[in-house]
Parts: sequence; structure tokens; C-alpha cells
Amino acid sequence: MKRKPITPNFNTPPEKFSKEELNKLAAGSIAGNVRADFADLSRDDTSWECEQLAKSHGVYLEFNRDKEAIGVKEWIYMLRISIPGGGPLTRQQYNLVDDLAEKYTKDPDGHPSIRLTNRQNIQFHWVKKHNVPILIKSLAESGLNTLNGCGDNTRNVMGCPIDRFSDVINTNALSQKCGAYFQLPVEPFISVWQIDPHKIRKPTESFKYGKNLLNRKFKIGFASVHKDINGHLVPDNCAEVLSDDLGVVPVIKNDKIVKFQIYVGGGQGERNGKPSMACFGQPLAQVDENNLFQVLDAIIRVHQHWGDRENRIWARVKFVIKKMGVAWYREEVEKILGVKLDLPDPYLDPGARHLHHGWIKQPVDHLWAFGLFIENGRIIDSSPNGRLKSLCKHLMNSYPVDFLITPNQDALFVNLPESMKALFEADLKKFGFGERNGKGYSNLRLHSGACVGRNTCRLAYTDSEKFEPLLIDQLESMGWGDLKESIGITGCERQCFRPATKTFGLIGSGFNRYQLKLMGSEDARHQGLPILSADGDNIYLKSIPRERVAQVIDTLLKYWKAHAKPDESVGYFHRRVGMESIITHLKQNPVTADLMAKTISADCIVD
Repeated sequence: MKRKPITPNFNTPPEKFSKEELNKLAAGSIAGNVRADFADLSRDDTSWECEQLAKSHGVYLEFNRDKEAIGVKEWIYMLRISIPGGGPLTRQQYNLVDDLAEKYTKDPDGHPSIRLTNRQNIQFHWVKKHNVPILIKSLAESGLNTLNGCGDNTRNVMGCPIDRFSDVINTNALSQKCGAYFQLPVEPFISVWQIDPHKIRKPTESFKYGKNLLNRKFKIGFASVHKDINGHLVPDNCAEVLSDDLGVVPVIKNDKIVKFQIYVGGGQGERNGKPSMACFGQPLAQVDENNLFQVLDAIIRVHQHWGDRENRIWARVKFVIKKMGVAWYREEVEKILGVKLDLPDPYLDPGARHLHHGWIKQPVDHLWAFGLFIENGRIIDSSPNGRLKSLCKHLMNSYPVDFLITPNQDALFVNLPESMKALFEADLKKFGFGERNGKGYSNLRLHSGACVGRNTCRLAYTDSEKFEPLLIDQLESMGWGDLKESIGITGCERQCFRPATKTFGLIGSGFNRYQLKLMGSEDARHQGLPILSADGDNIYLKSIPRERVAQVIDTLLKYWKAHAKPDESVGYFHRRVGMESIITHLKQNPVTADLMAKTISADCIVD
């Protein structure tokens, strides 16, 4: 089959700029007409021009999807706090976040919540327009702000939160330094939301964005290194940095970190009907720490100059790498720096995805951290998982702890003395933590997760956060709960939870419909793929009905159990036997044969 071509317009001339690019230039800064639009309470939404600029302030315009079905447009807002490296938040900051959520984030059933994300952000959902300014102002004056929460700029910079207490490397600090350097100018932000300028930190050095910012969002992540029980260094890719536009991985030699290897061109988002791809970044170069931020600056400057500003679908750096090649990109970076870069090691292992659940000893001070599993990052009292919102507030006010967010959208409470561990555990039980519907959390549940999906994301076709717990319930009832495997679910093909890096990736393709991707693995070392026919012309299982998803996964797990080698995980079994073998089994199995009889064209897949 002939694929649809990628036809990006690199180094786009101004006369070819998209309407989004022209809007940024006309506004002159991210301030534009945002202040006036949010002061206009005669309408519950904003103008399109304001909506685009407000994203860089961390504000998304959404609507209640349930009411849309009955012809009502109830406009709501989502606000996203940028928290490089996942924190920490102090007691005062967490109490403010909790109080703001209590006042302004009640869902249609009256339940407030705090949503942690797998980019280590905090999101507020169900916010009304007139409450947006007070939320942003209150957060910013407490040391938390929503700048870079969305928009055409670098997004929240990720790093391992437990590294804050490492005696090897502190990627939490590197993430914060990187986040500060690539933060948007604060002056327009201060002006729009009437923030006290004395209460907001201004970086001493900053990336030069220019009036039209970047071509699209740009994600940065730092992988980490920890010591094993024998004191040897082992890599930890809890942040899944190869899925980012730019990933930084420590290079270990003789139990020492000697350099950083930089990857460019990752990204999981796709677009239905358009030639697009989910892919890992490619190794670009190795650099030492002294030159790291100069190189990061140059990498983004190359994309700022060359990336497509006409076709937003192809404006991500992965399309520059796909079209021009990583060697070309390295040369462009070298032109800016004026020096040659060391070549990368193509076989470097960035490490497995560590979840950081349970008790973890802090090496630098011998205090304790506790990783609290938060199913799908939703801190709320009205769920079968216990009173999580009340629990987190109680813990923050009863113990000398700070609060961090993991890249798996869980919570991390740090700095707890040994003498308080037993009391801390007792409080967890008192609020119902550790069980769902009276049953202890299974391995499968602990390793899985989802994006928000419907009803609070206008891009999502279907449920993800609401569906994932029920799917795990089903699979547990089928006897699969003990598996240390992962299921990732997103409500659309943007794939915000990075589902294709998990054992089973489920991607919303329509209302109550999901595409299955395989070849990912629980350790997140591998990029999942669509189930393609041998000739590459057709995709199988692009639209599985919601009520059939558990059956499909059960069928695949039974196939693994019957044919796996000893200690072979499901994802690695899939990679060993190959897609053709999996397709043959699914076609021959009576449970899935009818689903496999239906295919769609693969002409939009980028090889």
C-alpha cells in the first residue's frame, strides 16, 4: 500500500503561517486579550483568539460532555499547575491546593478533587470562568504557577522525584533548573492575572522564545540512576523520557555517571486520518553536565527555526527528525554551538520504569518516603479507593512531610522520621487506603492507569479514567490480578498516558470503542505498535467495543500463559513470537475471530 506522505513545511515563511501562528504574532505576547476576555462574564466561554493564548497560562476551555449529548453547552475550564520534577509542595502550598479544589472543582455530583498527571502536574477540573483568575493569582503568589501548563512552549519538565534525596544524582533539581530556564516570560502572566510581582520568582537566565513562541508543545524529561542493594548504579526511567521530544539519560561507567546522553524526536500523539506516528526519540549526542543546558538550548532553537509553522499536525520535532534525520539535526545543533558533539551510544539502556510505591529510604538523610498509589491520579473522597482527598490533607498536616508527584501520577510523601512510620501506616488504613471495594490493590492495578478522558477533556472520544478501574475489576475476576503487567488507557489518539509503552495499550477510537496496541512492555522500554497485517496494509482491533476489551486481553493472556518461557513477561513474549503469530491466534480463537474479521486501512501510519 502507498502511505500518505508527510509533507511538512520546514522553516516556514511567514506568508504560510497557520492561523495559530498569526494569532500569536498579532497578540505580541501571551497577554493578548486574555485579561479582557476573562473579565467578560457575559459569556461563559472565551474568544478563539483568547483560548489559544490562555493555554500558555495553563488554562484549557472545556465543556461538560454529558450535557453536550442533550444539546447543552456547559462551558468549564481545566487549570494545570507546572511542577518541574514533581515538586516538592510544602504543607502551606498543599493546603492551598486542597482548599482551592474544595471551593472551585466540584463535579456535577458535588465532589471536589485534585488530579495528578503523569507529567507530574496538578490539574483542577470543573472550574467556572469567574473563578479562573482567583485560582491562578492565589497559586502564583504561593510559589506555584500555571505558566507553561499548555501552549506552544516547553511543558512541565519531568524528573525522578525521589532523586531529591539521592546521593548519586538529583534529577529533581535538574528538572527544576530546566523548567525555570525554559519558563515563559512572567511579565505578561503577572499583568493578565494581577499577580503581586514581589511574590513570583523570575529566572536569572531564560530561553528566548520570541513573539510566536515555539512551533508546538515541547516535552523534556530526565531519566535517573539509583543504587541497588549491592551499591551498584542502575538506571531508572520512571519518567519514560524516550517518549519525549527531548530526553536526557545519565551514562554510567564503572559505577559512576560520566555524561548525559540526549535523545530527540520522541512523541506519542497521533491524529486520526492524518499521517502521524507514536515513536521513541533517537540518540543525538553525549554531553557533560557543564555543557548540558547549552546543548538543550541549541536543540530547541533548531526546532524553533526549522519546525513546521503551517501544518500543526507536523509541527512536533519528531517530524523534523523523521524527515531530515538525526545526523542532520546534530549538525544543526553543532552550528549553533560552534563545536562538535560526542556521538551517542546506540545501545545505552535508559532503564526500566520504576513506580516508587511504598516505603523508600532517603539516602542523604536516612529519613523515609512513602509512595502512595493514586488510581489514575484522582485525589477524591467519593471513590471505592477510600477517602483519598481527606487522607492526603491529613497526612500533610499531621506529619513533617512534603508532597511530590511521580511520573506515574502517584503521590510521594517525603522526610518522614523512622519513629512515625507505624502511625503513618495506621492513618493510611483509617482512611481506607490500600483497598478497592474491600479488596487489596492487585499488581495489575498498581501498574496500570489512564488519562482523564471524557467528561473533562474535549478531545477524548470516550472514557479512560472511568473505564480503567472497571476493566481491572473484570480482569481480576478472571484471575489476572497478580500479574505485574501494565494496561494504559487514553480517551483519544493523543495518548497522554503513554498507553503504547505499556503491556496493553488501549486508545479511544470512538465512543465506547478502543484500539489495541501491543509490543510495549511493563518496564516501558519498548514502543507499542498497531496490530498490522503482514503486508502492512490493514490494522486489526482498531475499534474494540468496550464490553469486549476484557475478553480480548483475557485471550491474549491465556495465549501467553500457554506458550511463554519461564519468567517471560507478557510484553516480551509478544515481542518474541511476533505480530503475525498473535494475529493468527486471535483469528483462530472463537472469542476474538469476529473482531479480527474487521480491519481498517493503514494508509495513515508512518513507517
